[in-house]
Amino acid sequence: ISDFDWSSIDTSHLPSSYKTNSQQEKELLQLADHFFQQYTHLCPDRKPLFIHPLNECGVQKFVSTTVRPTLLPFPDLYYWSGCASFVCDYLIMEPLKCPITPPSSLYSPTTILKYQRGNCFDFTVLLCSLLIGAGYDAYCVHGYATLEMCSLDQTQELCPLLRKPPEVPEEEDPNKYRIKYPLEPQSKFQLQQKAKKEEETESVQEEEKEEEVEVGMPKRDPLHGLRVHAWVLVLPGKRKVPETFFINPFTGNHHSTTDECFLGIESIWNHRNYWVNMQDCRKGCKDLSFDLSDSICWEIMFSESNEPSQSPTESSKKDTDDTQEKEETDMSFEMPLSWVTRIRVSCREYENPFSRGKKVILYDKAKLEKWAAYANGDGLVERLTVYADSDRTEELEVKEWFKHREDLLYMREVDKQTQLITDHFRPGHPLLLKAHSYTSLEPETGHTVEFYHTARVDGLWKRFENATEMTEYFMGREDFLHMRHIEFGERQKEMENTGIAADANPRPIVQIKEYFHRNPEKPADEDIEERVFMVIDDIIQLTYHLELHDTIASKVVFCRVIGREKREDEIFLSGENTVKYEPWSSEKHKNMLHLYDLLWELREVQKELKHHVRDAEAEMLNILMVREDEEANIKLSASMYSTAKRRQQQEATV
Repeated sequence: ISDFDWSSIDTSHLPSSYKTNSQQEKELLQLADHFFQQYTHLCPDRKPLFIHPLNECGVQKFVSTTVRPTLLPFPDLYYWSGCASFVCDYLIMEPLKCPITPPSSLYSPTTILKYQRGNCFDFTVLLCSLLIGAGYDAYCVHGYATLEMCSLDQTQELCPLLRKPPEVPEEEDPNKYRIKYPLEPQSKFQLQQKAKKEEETESVQEEEKEEEVEVGMPKRDPLHGLRVHAWVLVLPGKRKVPETFFINPFTGNHHSTTDECFLGIESIWNHRNYWVNMQDCRKGCKDLSFDLSDSICWEIMFSESNEPSQSPTESSKKDTDDTQEKEETDMSFEMPLSWVTRIRVSCREYENPFSRGKKVILYDKAKLEKWAAYANGDGLVERLTVYADSDRTEELEVKEWFKHREDLLYMREVDKQTQLITDHFRPGHPLLLKAHSYTSLEPETGHTVEFYHTARVDGLWKRFENATEMTEYFMGREDFLHMRHIEFGERQKEMENTGIAADANPRPIVQIKEYFHRNPEKPADEDIEERVFMVIDDIIQLTYHLELHDTIASKVVFCRVIGREKREDEIFLSGENTVKYEPWSSEKHKNMLHLYDLLWELREVQKELKHHVRDAEAEMLNILMVREDEEANIKLSASMYSTAKRRQQQEATV
């Protein structure tokens, strides 16, 4: 793609403030020239300052007047992160014509927005204008940075979306009286020999690593420390900013002032004044003080007086010479208003920031793609692809983010090695879906579904199902049930061969296991921990909770009587088909009538569980049908504030 020709832009329609200077602006330029002459005389070894470049009409303008504080009417642009992401997404980066000198021109933010492109100084002035308008204490910075930052090369950086949060260190066991077991005896000679071998292997590995680094790493930049860059400085105080930080306008990323990518600062400015850095930058920016009131560290161009003016009665008591000197010291230059017209961004421009349709950012072993909302029919707005190699040839994982989908899908993760897909949903789906993991939308192929359990009556928060089993997990149930596991047998092959549907030929239920948390209101030997229904073998097994100091749990097992036919409405109970192990049992467990009532109750529970399993199977089939239909007919919802989009939808329905 050929470079954009800035000389061909039409400036005839621009206001007169762009083409001429007012009397106050002319005086400002004279003062700036006088300051520059003094600066070059006192600091002859320093590079020329970036003070009054030409604008798009070829007119010299002081850099502070090019900053136009503006608060745009979008909620995200009230915060620095929203402003930074908008600027870096909306504009196309252009490198400086000469990498070691600042540009000879600085166009207005309005022109930069119109053509959606600019260099680092254009990015910085626009971002600083938005930040000051949003109430931040922000400044444009003219300084030096690394080659990667100046050229927007992020291929050696880790993608911000892949950065893991810092791990919280585990607290040590406060019990200092616990038993310390003696260590196994070891030979000192063997330990010494082992340490020598490890040192030898480590030295060999380090040499190999150094060779790999020399081969893989790029050569040292010959212009290191000389490359000019512009970025934004945000000072603490306003908008509850806790500490000073930098913003790289090309990426919109937050950086510490000690970041080694920033190699030095020449000057900074905002819409009110201009400061020259008088500190040593041989160690980069990490040791710089950003107290702008310190005249030793920062040379201010126009003195600022914060002292209140004296009343006429007080000043009249002093002689005229003193008052004249006081007036001269208190006199501060008033910066002219910005010559730039109001910065405007329409809703359409804000919602569609990518002039080339999409934006692609390459990171170390990762690629990030961004689209505007509604640019894709499936609502896709962002895709992150993680690779196994630096050449980005072998895909490991793909993450996709969506917006405005009626099925409330907002993220999809695809593991390229296992082909496992995980869909994530916002609250409000008709089926109360939170997440769905699968390799295929075909039934019984391995599905894990998570629900918003607080909206469900049964407290189910996760269910896993495949061809042979189903596991359900619960939270917050009154009966303290937290897990249910079902095992299935194979379907009758004769029925399968006839082509009968799966629901008409259900899988036989082999076993149902239920697990319960401890109910503190019941004695442990009456509070069931595990309940097993071996449906085909007709065995019911109960395992009770343990008391605090118990080691063996109480159990009750009801078995089928050999040689006796099973009837639904009959319960046969005897010592032969009842096995009990109750080391801490209460007296009522020894009562045969109690066991009879318990067995009768368990038979009813087993019937209900069978119905529940069939309902769960039907629910899973319904979820898969609904999801298949939603993916086949994707619908995007229009925001109530997006009038243009709603009008398009209305026209489409007519």
